[in-house]
Amino acid sequence: MALISKNPKSPVATAISIARSVIGDVFPAPLDTVTADEWRDAETTLLAWSNEESVAGRLPLISKGPDHAVGISGHLAAAKDVARLAAAASLGGAAASLGGCFSAFRVAPGEIQAVTVSTRACPVFYAETPQLHIVGNRALHVHLVATGGTILWNELALQSMIRQGYFLSDETPYRGVEALGPSSSIVVRGGTRTIAGTPLPQARPAPGSPRAKRAAVAQLGEALVAAVAPLRSASEPVNLALTGGRDSRLMAALLHAAKIPFRATTNGLDDHPDVVIARQIAAKLGIDHTVIAPTQTVAKDAVVIPHPQQRTYDVLKTCEGMTSAYESIVEYLPYSAKLTMSGQSGEILRGGFLYSQNNTSEKAMLRRIKDFFLKNDKLFTDEVNEHARSLATPWMARAQENPWEVLDHMYITYRVGRWHAGARVGSLRRGNPIQPFLDNRVVPEALALEQQWRYSEEVVYGLIREFAPVLRSVPLEGTPWRFAADRPPSLLSRFRPTAKAAPAAVSSKKKSSGWNWRTSPGPTLSAILGEYVMERADALTDLIRPDELKLLFAGPTVTQPALAWNLYTVTSMLTNTFPGEPPAELDSVHISIPRP
Repeated sequence: MALISKNPKSPVATAISIARSVIGDVFPAPLDTVTADEWRDAETTLLAWSNEESVAGRLPLISKGPDHAVGISGHLAAAKDVARLAAAASLGGAAASLGGCFSAFRVAPGEIQAVTVSTRACPVFYAETPQLHIVGNRALHVHLVATGGTILWNELALQSMIRQGYFLSDETPYRGVEALGPSSSIVVRGGTRTIAGTPLPQARPAPGSPRAKRAAVAQLGEALVAAVAPLRSASEPVNLALTGGRDSRLMAALLHAAKIPFRATTNGLDDHPDVVIARQIAAKLGIDHTVIAPTQTVAKDAVVIPHPQQRTYDVLKTCEGMTSAYESIVEYLPYSAKLTMSGQSGEILRGGFLYSQNNTSEKAMLRRIKDFFLKNDKLFTDEVNEHARSLATPWMARAQENPWEVLDHMYITYRVGRWHAGARVGSLRRGNPIQPFLDNRVVPEALALEQQWRYSEEVVYGLIREFAPVLRSVPLEGTPWRFAADRPPSLLSRFRPTAKAAPAAVSSKKKSSGWNWRTSPGPTLSAILGEYVMERADALTDLIRPDELKLLFAGPTVTQPALAWNLYTVTSMLTNTFPGEPPAELDSVHISIPRP
């Protein structure tokens, strides 16, 4: 957190004291695991806290010079790059070309600079008071310092949390606190705040020949290999969360090609397609593979989950109200320097939100963009819907010219920049995951590739073929590769069906194998969610129409589980169950596993 006084005669001592005193409310790890550091002069302060282990080669919490200090959130591809950030006249200009997934803060006498990179997966938040400018990477922390320790909710902004489970704007749950955009910088100097940003890259036309396609894929592949190159010096194998889908298998292929030792783990029931296919991938690459089954009853007829109040408190404490309790964030474990990876956010290489857009007519894409902002509009008041329309307007205007680009860029701006930025804190509590898909050199390379070509999935398939050709024969979980499904069979394939053909997809015939308790909550969990929200419905009256809320929970099983969880989460926030003491110990909930 960086603080600067607007007036040299107004000391920041009180604000610093508040920042220190509330750390227990805003830091998502036990305080006895936390270390702190700071740099100060008469007007400007940089404060830092971390639960990271001290590891050789890791940057200090604050890198200090004689007249400046630099703090990094996330990781730089090369530790030496911190010197470039310290010396550059423009922090934003220096950060733009650096590898890694990070945000950076720099202070000097009378000045604060902070910067996000292309995904803002490591966020920056800012606020100001009559006396201070405050810039930090925890929104609640910034807010409590600005208000003197009191939470003032930005209720209108919470409409997006209810609709989508995250924010489709730069708003936060906290009044007066905003998120800095992607590839943006904030400079506070002479009491004045200046914010500037660089637009996301525009895509080049699709390559016109197989040779040009291979060259474009190879260029993206080089950026991916550079992103993981530092892992070659790791003291033990990287752990990869592996599924049967596209993105984590690309990570497996990448690590294989980069000659980085790794092992894989998969979460799920033994006959789940993810588990079955992940075993095949691991066998092809000759790596160790571990399956982690979900907690079940002794009879294995139900899944056991924490009570929703406990789950919601944990998510809010960790993600500070940026993510719904519908999301399964990584549970807390003591910090470990062991390196972990997953395929999360691999949709960037498949067109962002386009990856789930099966109907690509212009009308369908425009309707999808509008629905992001105005989903379930009948549930909300007129004022709330009008606010949502104002957020949608600039994106809808852009979509009239290029809806492909809008769905691509919205994914980076909001799904990664707001949802992932909040949810990834869960994994950051227990380690610093390496995420090549979010690397600041990879993302611009990916976005520069034409959206329809990425949407075809030929780019991802080409990368897997380049990195680990042996994986071409392993089937996918769910639907087949788009480009293969849409392509008519060649003359060669009629005679040689296995000749370099993309594999078909597989799915389990057992009803229980692909079952997910979050999307099929059953009557017991539905009743718990509904009773909690309806008992506290008065807290939602400025946002929600009461009659529509009753209809949502009228049946024995909720038909929109994500929406029910989103409402549960926002209700918890508005009724002051967060921050504060965790709920009293509550019984776990058993959700029956459907049987064929």
